[in-house]
Amino acid sequence: MSQQSCPVSFVKIDANIIRINAFYVAVLFSIYLLTLNKFIILFLIADFIIRLFINKNYSPLFILSGITKTFLHVETKLEDVAPKTLAAYFGLLFLSLIFLSQLFHLNIFFYTISLILLVCLFLEIVFDYCLGCKIYYLYKRFIV
Repeated sequence: MSQQSCPVSFVKIDANIIRINAFYVAVLFSIYLLTLNKFIILFLIADFIIRLFINKNYSPLFILSGITKTFLHVETKLEDVAPKTLAAYFGLLFLSLIFLSQLFHLNIFFYTISLILLVCLFLEIVFDYCLGCKIYYLYKRFIV
């Protein structure tokens, strides 16, 4: 049996900025669900792409999260970046699937993936519980 583990990169990131970022994603995504304004989800997808493939320091939500952390005087909590990065890839995947399912009127799929994303965001924001490690463990156990 495979031991449960998280991906490790030995690069650290401030977990509180990630939590604040998740809050902003949750707020914008909730507004998207209420309005179905495609520009909101396209902005979120673009923000994830910038954060994952270009440089997180250019991500509008990451910048806003850093400003919010400073303004609220939240202490720094360093954690390994790999699980958070994996979770961000899943977030990008979920947002892309949600956008496509709205585009093609796949309502059940749309609401199912939306619910999964909201649950993941809720767990990260409220409990500092990242599902990235759990998904990585399942991936290692059943796929690799």
